[in-house]
Amino acid sequence: MEVIIVAAQPEKWPLQVPNVRVVSPRKYITDSEFARLGEFKVFNLCNAFKYQNMGYYVSLLARARGHNPEPNIQTIMDFRSSKMKKHIAREIEESANRILAKRTQKKLKLDIFFGKCTDKAYLRLARELFTALPAPMFRAVFEKDKKGVWHLGDVEAMSSRDIRDEDLAFVSTVAADYVARRHRYIDTRDRSRYSIAILVDENEELPASDKKALAKFAKAASNVGFFCEFITKDDYDRLNEFDALFIRATTNANNYTYTFSRKAYADGIVVVDDPSSIIRCANKVFLAEQAAIRNIPTPKTVIVHKGNLDDIEKELNFPVVIKQPDSQFSQGVFKAEDKKSLDKILSKLLKDSDLLIAQEFVPTKFDWRIGIFDKKPIFACKYYMAAKHWQIVNKDEKNEAGAFKTLPISEVPKKVVDIALKMSNLIGDGLYGADVKETDDGRILLIEVNDNPNIDAGVEDKVAGFALYETIMRGFMDRVNEIRKLEPVSSKGK
Repeated sequence: MEVIIVAAQPEKWPLQVPNVRVVSPRKYITDSEFARLGEFKVFNLCNAFKYQNMGYYVSLLARARGHNPEPNIQTIMDFRSSKMKKHIAREIEESANRILAKRTQKKLKLDIFFGKCTDKAYLRLARELFTALPAPMFRAVFEKDKKGVWHLGDVEAMSSRDIRDEDLAFVSTVAADYVARRHRYIDTRDRSRYSIAILVDENEELPASDKKALAKFAKAASNVGFFCEFITKDDYDRLNEFDALFIRATTNANNYTYTFSRKAYADGIVVVDDPSSIIRCANKVFLAEQAAIRNIPTPKTVIVHKGNLDDIEKELNFPVVIKQPDSQFSQGVFKAEDKKSLDKILSKLLKDSDLLIAQEFVPTKFDWRIGIFDKKPIFACKYYMAAKHWQIVNKDEKNEAGAFKTLPISEVPKKVVDIALKMSNLIGDGLYGADVKETDDGRILLIEVNDNPNIDAGVEDKVAGFALYETIMRGFMDRVNEIRKLEPVSSKGK
């Protein structure tokens, strides 16, 4: 794969970057040589990124040609969006004030080149801005107000003509390093039509998939025609290299996984789970309201706020289960045995959230977990409660988990599957884990639906085996093909 830089007036290009070709925007757009699908890596260093100008069309056509441009269209639009700039300003304000605390001047113009800057004191700030706005070259202006607080002001894309003469050698070096690093990723790829990134967090205590399962996902991806690469939260600026993103780090609407998902979705990259699924599954108030409206049976539920605390005891008997709105997989879930413990739990949780969920406690020996993808059930497990505990995972005992039993979907009570599908399909068509209780007196109750459910080797795949991983990867491939409007690619593993 050849690396090209698109820049105005290539004959006056001032930087020394080996192993790249510099071409003009017009040549890239009109020359049939550059229309070949996926054969180039494009660094767009045009003078400006105004809507529908040549620089804009370079990135737009590069994306259509599978050239994975930097910056991509979404980043170009972010430079034009005042709302996005304000969002980025809020995100980095704390870090900026910490880094700029000792600066006596009231203004700072920070030129950022491929994530670096000439002053080492501001390298971290440059990196954070580059993560938020992954454009090769841009200038950020910080100003200090009368109270001594630093704020991000204007942010503008730069071209090679904006580089100061004294910075040319520095920029040439960082540009060469950056292009070489990107090219190493490109050169290691096979001849797969598309690429998929799997986002992981190696430091998680309870990851969504263990290493064996991740290896199986990678093999399944290759079988259906993907080049597969594992990425981490440090690879945000590389998202536009991929056609699909599979999030296997624990998701939350308030952490980097949502930022990855939102960015991928906005840029037309197939992502599981999508930002809407993360938001909906992360909020148990939303799920409770949906279940009530759709007449999906759940444990008796009260949406709690500071004005109706007395209703909990009127509506529910002790013990009572209290859930944070963004609780997931037994985390953020508490059991109140009496009024004293209830008051203590509420006092703590209502400091962080205006709404909570209170539910009747429904003791069972196990919970059903129905795995759902593309609105179809793909695995079924019974998760038994941890020893001498009321949940399947005992966080107080080093995350000790209970036993499990994986079953064919055909052996699961039909009502369990129906309820799981009904609620999951209200959320979307992503990868979900629907938790359902089956009581001794015959009640079937939805507990919750989580995005990004656990899939571990020897557990959720115990019945379906390797086919489980291929089912998910084929789903990704079908979605990418649908976006590209191409015919499906047959699986090598079939």
